[in-house]
Amino acid sequence: MGAFSIWHWLVVLAVVLVLFGGGGKISKLMGDFGKGLKSFKKNIKEEGEGVSEPDKAIESDASFAMDVAPEEKKDRAARS
Repeated sequence: MGAFSIWHWLVVLAVVLVLFGGGGKISKLMGDFGKGLKSFKKNIKEEGEGVSEPDKAIESDASFAMDVAPEEKKDRAARS
């Protein structure tokens, strides 16, 4: 028996086939990852320039709460 068993060689062969074989699967995967990262950075930059949609939704909920009649506020407080 040598330093490597048959299982070691099979694992090495599988890694070599995944990295160098298969018609560029790794390069396609990394290209898709790069596109996703670029899109993520773009959206983060756009979010910093203006108010995002979740912030608008929170503001609209707050304005709705201000429209509630004082009697309803008392009823809600009594129920809590």
